[in-house]
Amino acid sequence: MHDIRFIRENPDAFDAALKRRKLAPMAGEILKTDSDRRALQAQIQELQSRRNQASKEIGALKAKGGDADALIAEVNDIKTKMPALETEEANLAESLESRLLELPNLLDESVPDGDDEDHNHLIRTIGDVPSFHFTPKDHVALGEGLGLMDFALGAKLAGARFVVLSGQLARLERALAAFMLDTHTGKFGYVETLPPALVNSQTMTGTGQLPKFAEDLYRTDDKWLIPTAEVPLTNIVADEITDSAVLPLRMTAYTQCFRSEAGSAGRDTRGMIRQHQFSKVEMVSITHPDQSADELERMTSCAETILQKLELPYRVLKLCSGDTGFSAQQTYDLEVWLPGQDEGRGMYREISSCSNCGPFQARRMKARFRDVETGETRFLHTLNGSGLAVGRTLIAILENGQQEDGSIRLPQVLHSYMGTDRLVAKA
Repeated sequence: MHDIRFIRENPDAFDAALKRRKLAPMAGEILKTDSDRRALQAQIQELQSRRNQASKEIGALKAKGGDADALIAEVNDIKTKMPALETEEANLAESLESRLLELPNLLDESVPDGDDEDHNHLIRTIGDVPSFHFTPKDHVALGEGLGLMDFALGAKLAGARFVVLSGQLARLERALAAFMLDTHTGKFGYVETLPPALVNSQTMTGTGQLPKFAEDLYRTDDKWLIPTAEVPLTNIVADEITDSAVLPLRMTAYTQCFRSEAGSAGRDTRGMIRQHQFSKVEMVSITHPDQSADELERMTSCAETILQKLELPYRVLKLCSGDTGFSAQQTYDLEVWLPGQDEGRGMYREISSCSNCGPFQARRMKARFRDVETGETRFLHTLNGSGLAVGRTLIAILENGQQEDGSIRLPQVLHSYMGTDRLVAKA
């Protein structure tokens, strides 16, 4: 959500920032609504003040035996006018808030301009892409070949874009989550947290999923299924004044995530790349504003460490203006190499996004801290990142570790979790 005071003081800068998001100028419209509302507030306050003063005058006049009929009529006239003015003011306030809630975060100056993912900037490439003396298969062929990945059964139980994993693949999913959590908590100091997978509308609004992305979410009665653990974890500080001494707060969670993928018709329909239900280990940081830039670099490094320990080649991109998400000021994407994609030619696919949202989510959530130097309350900065998407990591291990006989070589760090160094076909 945006600071109306910033828009009042910097209307041209605000419109210029919206232009980077490919949005039309809106400062004039917003400030007109804001001005009309403030004028009504002033009128209401003036009437309230006059009503209170007239009421005192009525009492004093009656005490002296005077005629207070004119003053009584004035007070009654004010009481008649007030409800309509208060309703109009409330409607303008709601309209203003709705408009501000629908607008995306303003981009950091370092974000490169660009229309879409084709204009993202490559920062670095890590690891050697594996070479095969055979045409590599994708994870669907590999998983089904092991007899441990069943999309037909997933469709029978739930519909398209669901899968059932069994045996060693089910264990690999669990092992990956445990390895990621152990690394983030033991090496990087994140606090493991187990949040609800159902949240209310206020919580979804706090992190920016509502109102704009309602069609991408699943709803049950008056609750929403989380699309990422970012939602409940970040909202832990909603409506709170956090002690600055405990900052930064760092949390990590392994949860199931649910997305309708309403806007992705025809995209990635094969296999586990884009499922309606998937698991993810999420990282969330709550920081002092002066710390958030460094925290984004740290968080990205934490996600990279998981990929490095799993011996997976990847690259890091800085997203351009046209590809940066709604709530983010800036984002790094990590893309893992998947050799079985594109009919065995291979391609990089997103496996993590790490974003600094600045005060955007905190303002929506009313999440603040008290500045020890000034004593004033200020909005926190919030960050989130995948550490990693577990299903896509499983895909990457299958495709990068595949052997000609259909078995899968496992990364060294998973041997103790799995009790073996490779996956083999179910007997």
